Amino acid sequence: MTLTNAQLQQWTQEISLAYFQKPYVDQVEFNSRLRTTGGRYIPSKRVIELNPKYLEELGLEEFEGIIKHELCHYHLHIEGKGYKHGDREFKELLKHTNSPRFCKALPSQKKKPELHYYMCTSCGEEYTRKRRVNTKRYGCGKCSGKLKKK
Repeated sequence: MTLTNAQLQQWTQEISLAYFQKPYVDQVEFNSRLRTTGGRYIPSKRVIELNPKYLEELGLEEFEGIIKHELCHYHLHIEGKGYKHGDREFKELLKHTNSPRFCKALPSQKKKPELHYYMCTSCGEEYTRKRRVNTKRYGCGKCSGKLKKK
């Protein structure tokens, strides 16, 4: 699913009217350089930037939640209220509009732990570990033989 910036602008304005009963008159745009977040609101420019990877990987429903979250920042900032994550007014508006506090992790960003495989040179016992083992210091738990990396 891909949207143009014009379609994103239109959709954001519709969400703003539906959930906040207030117009969104400023700019919203995709920013593919965002890496660890679904979106951000820049108060000095009054611009919302959204990560297009979240739309591609998690779909419209999750992306709509990210837009609502950023609109909470926007509308509270415009009204001169507490718009930061720790502010009570921000948390209350998130609850009121059923917006997520945090966005989910991207499936492509989830790291699988690297596994290390060892084998005893005497009895052939195999070991799988998440952490590396110092083979000079530790031996086989079964026969006390030497371990070697597989």
